Amino acid sequence: MGRGATTNSIPEIENCRFLLVIGSNTTEAHPVLALRMKKAVRKGATLVVADPRKIWLTKLARRHLQLRPGSDVWLLNAIMHVILKEGLQDDDYIREYTEDFEAVREVVKRYPPEEAEKVTGVPAADIVATAREYAGERHAAIFYTLGITEHACAIDNIWSLSNLVLATGHLGYESTGLNALRGQNNVQGLNDAGANPSYLPGYQAVDDSEIKRKFSEAWGVDLPGTPGYRLDQMMSGLHDGRIKALYLVGENPAHTEPNAHHVEQGLANLEFLVSQDIFLNETAREHANVVLPASSFAEKDGTFTNTERRVNRVRRAVPCPGQAREDWRIVCDLADALGADWPDYPNAEDVWNEFADLAPNWSGIRYDRIEEVGLQWPCTDRDHPGSPYLYAERPARPSGKGKFYPVEYQPPIEQPDSEYPFVLSTGRTLYHYNSGGMTMREEGIVQKQHDPFFEISAEDAANLGIADGDMVRLVSRRGELEARAAIGERVYPGLVWMALHFAQAKVNWLTHDVGDPLIGTPEYKVCAIRLERVGASGSEPQAPAGGPGPASAAGTG
Repeated sequence: MGRGATTNSIPEIENCRFLLVIGSNTTEAHPVLALRMKKAVRKGATLVVADPRKIWLTKLARRHLQLRPGSDVWLLNAIMHVILKEGLQDDDYIREYTEDFEAVREVVKRYPPEEAEKVTGVPAADIVATAREYAGERHAAIFYTLGITEHACAIDNIWSLSNLVLATGHLGYESTGLNALRGQNNVQGLNDAGANPSYLPGYQAVDDSEIKRKFSEAWGVDLPGTPGYRLDQMMSGLHDGRIKALYLVGENPAHTEPNAHHVEQGLANLEFLVSQDIFLNETAREHANVVLPASSFAEKDGTFTNTERRVNRVRRAVPCPGQAREDWRIVCDLADALGADWPDYPNAEDVWNEFADLAPNWSGIRYDRIEEVGLQWPCTDRDHPGSPYLYAERPARPSGKGKFYPVEYQPPIEQPDSEYPFVLSTGRTLYHYNSGGMTMREEGIVQKQHDPFFEISAEDAANLGIADGDMVRLVSRRGELEARAAIGERVYPGLVWMALHFAQAKVNWLTHDVGDPLIGTPEYKVCAIRLERVGASGSEPQAPAGGPGPASAAGTG
């Protein structure tokens, strides 16, 4: 569609008439935003949740599409199949504002809901009903997060969602759109500012000669004209010699990257590693040559950009402790020590002004305009009020048209088998955040949730002789760990789920590191494991207890 951001605003959620929440445990990962969804349901909206687990939000849903992990493309193509077969698409919008529609029409003919049921486990009748409801409501919106993107087919999943939005014309007005819920408080701002191997600040392509010239002149350096390494390429570069040194800012790859044992081996190969962070994490403790103490949100001035593209002011509440400093000052001093001829930045506002001067969609956002209420980009001049939703006139691609992408289903990279018969999926909980660098230091939170645990169905637990709270060994082709069993109805037989937060039992010891070939996103949501009772006399792998478990043609989402 042309922009890497959520299309609509948070307050608009409560006025949606239909919400498809897919791959998002919203009440735990985005609890404040989930309140808007609850309010929409109270006002009569239809909520459909597509998730392999019975997350809390399914209690409010008219329908839970409990798909097998990794089968999202089959589900979404089947929904599109129904929309087109029944003539529910917006032909006027397709004709005026899109391109390559016929290619998608041909592909989805091969994805009828009856066949989708065999692969996804979702009843065909539920697929048909969801398609009709989504296409039939003007104020229909889609919300997704890492359950869509943490797959080897991540880009296919996103394209499939985009196809649905374009086919129905649910774009360019209030309470609709395609909404990626950002997972960190400023991950949107980080991407906007150029923390991306293919783009300079403002999503301006690295390989565009005019863009390169503009930034080279502003920064006094001859910039490369080719994209840099993605994160997955950096991790593989630790092993083949391409990466000799690593500068980490707020990152803990020894915990958060997949196939973590392999990552740690690569980190040990480095000649030099710098960690710039507010706490000493596992990566820094074991591998850093230099640690640069950084500042927290409460100790810095600047801006954060939230999931609705709103640029908000951040103000220092307390001074930086000890030797800690603001990140931008550390980077500027390091550049100066390396001989860079950068401009002098007296304060964070000057850094922002340079960004806004160079990035047209932010040029109207200045500190004096966001002292009380933030502004949403695009905001192209000082008189622009900001953009509560995107694509009001048309999609932002150079052609002015949204592009349909024909997508074929590809099964997950790693399938369950007789040796590793369970599918493992990973995610967050309400109490902790990512590697727990901050939350594991908060006594009240730790009292709520400290011990590593995994979710397993009652059927599988009975088949394995596991009781609730038993210590169990989880084993994959890459590693193993021990955690306590939490038996319940949230997962179906054949599926196991575990949170990523626990340093003493890193779930990423188990996950594999094969990712999406275009964007490199690892497949955190699907890998094959076996379960062994700790202290049991034998360690023969046990098969799942039956039910809608993953088949060779399916995965888990």
